[in-house]
Amino acid sequence: RLLSVNGNKSADDFHIELGRVMWEHCGMERTASGLREALQKIPDIRERFWKEVSVPGSGSSLNQSLEKAGRVADFLEFAEIMCWDALTRDESCGAHYRPEHVTDEGEAKRDDENFAHSAVWEFTGVGEEPARHTEPLTFDHVPLSQRSYK
Repeated sequence: RLLSVNGNKSADDFHIELGRVMWEHCGMERTASGLREALQKIPDIRERFWKEVSVPGSGSSLNQSLEKAGRVADFLEFAEIMCWDALTRDESCGAHYRPEHVTDEGEAKRDDENFAHSAVWEFTGVGEEPARHTEPLTFDHVPLSQRSYK
C-alpha cells in the first residue's frame, strides 16, 4: 500500500510534523486544550500521509525508505492513542504535568481515587474513539502518596 501512494513528500516530512505536534501538545507538560488540538491535527496528518507519502524503490528487496514509512504509519496511530490516554488521565502523574491539576503549593496533583489502575487502549478503527480497558492496581506494601519536591 505504501509503495502505491506515489506522493511527493517523504516519510521524514510527516515524521517531523508529527513530532512537532507531540512535542507541543503531548510532552512533559500538557493541557486538555492542547491534547484536543493534537487529536484534531493527527488525523489530518495521517490522511495526508496516505495520500502524499513518497516511498522510492520496491518491496522486492531491502528498502529502508519503505521500513521508515511503515514506522511513521505506526507512529501516527500510536501518537493518537497517547493523546487519548493523556487526555483521559485527568491528573498530574509521574513525569507528566497538567497545569490544571496542581496542589495549592504548585506541586503535581494526582488523583489516585480515579486513576490507581493500569490501562490499555484498543484500536476501534480510523476516525473512531479507541476503547479503554482498565485493571485496578492494589498496593499491599507501599501506600500511595503525593510526591513533593519541596
